[in-house]
Amino acid sequence: MGTSTSHLSKEDVSEYQELTFLTKQEILLAHKRFIELHDDKKNPPDPRHLRVTMDKIMKLPELQCNPFRERICHVFSTSEQKDGSLTFEDFLDLLSAFSDSATLEIKSHYAFRIFDFDGDGTLGCADLEKLVNCLTGETDDTRLTSEEMRQLINNILEESDIDKDGTVNLSEFQHVISRSPDFVSSFKIVL
Repeated sequence: MGTSTSHLSKEDVSEYQELTFLTKQEILLAHKRFIELHDDKKNPPDPRHLRVTMDKIMKLPELQCNPFRERICHVFSTSEQKDGSLTFEDFLDLLSAFSDSATLEIKSHYAFRIFDFDGDGTLGCADLEKLVNCLTGETDDTRLTSEEMRQLINNILEESDIDKDGTVNLSEFQHVISRSPDFVSSFKIVL
């Protein structure tokens, strides 16, 4: 690709438009915001070789308050070190999946991966407990008692676990999400 150190070529932008759910303006804004995360403003690196740390990504105002920000970084990171750092293309993939134009199938696929904390391809009891704790907060005031947690997980499995194997797989998760009309509009990040 013909990326220079300070801007994206028309070819790059066109290619990113074809590969994502993002508009030209969204891609250019994403590029600007991504480069701003780099420390050395006077000598911005070629974005193709820049990798921004998870800590910096999580400081973006759009992610700062998201209880799943760390999981989001890990799911979209292509880092071999598994450190949650993102390349510009990782960042575009993240923004694309969370864009208004992304399909229900894409959004639910990534939501499932974000909620699958142990990465085993199912949402088991431990994943569901972590999911609930992320949503409710893990302070003494907000944390559920073990009995409340057990009851909530049982209710989730009762509603979602169609094959009754004690976990929620991707297709079961997508089935539940398809009955949640507000999911698509709430699963978004806009720069």
